[in-house]
Amino acid sequence: MTEHRKPTHTAQAAGQPGNVRPFRALLFFWLISSFVLSHAAPALAYLEFGVQVGDRRVALKWGRVPVRYFINDQGVAGVGPNDLQAAANRAFSTWQAVPTSSIAYQFVGFTSALPREEDGQSTLGFASRPDLDRVLASTNILLDQTTGEIIEADIFFNSAFPWSVAPSGEPDKYDLESIALHEVGHLSGLGHSALGETEMRADGGRLVIAAEAAMFPIAFPPGNVSGRTLRADDIAGISDLYPEAGFSDAGSISGRVTRDGRGVFGAHVVAFDPADGSLVGQFSLDTEGRFSILGLRPGPHIVRLEPLDDADVVSFFAADQPVDLDFRVTFFDRLVVVPRGGDSGSIELKVVGK
Repeated sequence: MTEHRKPTHTAQAAGQPGNVRPFRALLFFWLISSFVLSHAAPALAYLEFGVQVGDRRVALKWGRVPVRYFINDQGVAGVGPNDLQAAANRAFSTWQAVPTSSIAYQFVGFTSALPREEDGQSTLGFASRPDLDRVLASTNILLDQTTGEIIEADIFFNSAFPWSVAPSGEPDKYDLESIALHEVGHLSGLGHSALGETEMRADGGRLVIAAEAAMFPIAFPPGNVSGRTLRADDIAGISDLYPEAGFSDAGSISGRVTRDGRGVFGAHVVAFDPADGSLVGQFSLDTEGRFSILGLRPGPHIVRLEPLDDADVVSFFAADQPVDLDFRVTFFDRLVVVPRGGDSGSIELKVVGK
């Protein structure tokens, strides 16, 4: 279940896959969108959901497109079901418009079914959960555990909070389209990007200064509509999951993150394109410290890596995974040239302890 949280709290609660059943598993991903990161420094990377199948890890994704979805026929104050459908349609259309991705979505119709019900259909709608006093919205994903194929994904928006669909936003109300864009990314199989920056508020919460990804896990404050746009990191992620022909022109950077010759798990590895200022990242995702950043524009890139010590680690990894946080921010000692449609060749990023 992916969760957006109200921006007034100091801790980032998170959870990971659970309640696995044979062949099908309802996985709950607790992914945060609020002012709750631990520190102000930016952390950079997108992450795809995945499931272990035997000795391999497979990405969570839809096996068939278009992804069909329904809208619940109950609205809230100021936002009727037609308003919800229009905002959701804009969010789905934004993802579908990525030219290097083949993902597509189809609105089927309105339904009295509620989101978060395991009923074989993907439903978006409101639900009143005042007990979840920090949760703006969440996504439930039902999948085939043997293949990683998504079977159903529901999104609920917490009607305990005020919502807006106004073109320029409304003071003291959360922008429905922005939150929907983030949740549709989760529905499609993407986890969080940590590409953004926050600062501490007087009440101990976090205020977003900037975000370079719709999948950044911290929500903009009420009245802000800045989260309606996809950035390079989002585009790389969705194109990696659902590649279109044009994605073959993009290149990649791959290699290992090591310390004293041993692999580092869970490090942010970020490729910065000085030609257009875009950032795309990944994590080192095994105990050998291996990483691969796809979706890069051909040409020279600056490569930077950093620990996840400025974020709540369990928003990205399971609590029992051996994420290494005890190393210094490091830059690769030369520019890495990304070839068109190819890989840079393996590079080794050596880090030292703090």
